[in-house]
Amino acid sequence: MASGNKSTGAERREKLRKEFWRDEDAWTGENEKGWFRAPRTLPLLLALLGEKNLSRNQDPTKVYVELLARHIDGGVIEMGHEGDDAFAAGYDGPRGVRTWQERMKTLERLGLIKTRHVGNQDFKYVLLVHPTIAIQRLREAGKVPDHWWDAYRARQLETKEATHEMRIATKRSPKVVSLQTEPVYVKKVAGRKA
Repeated sequence: MASGNKSTGAERREKLRKEFWRDEDAWTGENEKGWFRAPRTLPLLLALLGEKNLSRNQDPTKVYVELLARHIDGGVIEMGHEGDDAFAAGYDGPRGVRTWQERMKTLERLGLIKTRHVGNQDFKYVLLVHPTIAIQRLREAGKVPDHWWDAYRARQLETKEATHEMRIATKRSPKVVSLQTEPVYVKKVAGRKA
């Protein structure tokens, strides 16, 4: 590690930014509010979701990104007014809500989300299914082409993203951590202690 808390890679990128874009206000994500977490494999996932043979000409990528942006924590989103959600995903006008609802159904059919209907609101609560799990299920159903799968797996290895097998193994056998006196069982999820 380099000086302070920054890695040598972070220091190098900071030098590049100062050298080439000194006067620009760069998006760093540091000390920011109003941003969301996403897997580093998100661009590949969006490319897969946009495939016509998978989405049946109802590309749900804008709706999925809007759901990720709306998510705060815990994997659950409490949806607001469907008209606002549709507009935020890029659908407005008389058919906006209907188009958004169709894309939500596509995401649910593909296994990326699960929803709960409450009162007159079809999508009151939304659960974001972990993308690794959803993609594995699509792969097992024969809906993921080999060339895409290979690129996805390579990106997972590059970014050290937990594979489907790692997530399943972690759920089955919690890690034992010793804290001076008695062992404490800690469930490890996606590289973090929960």
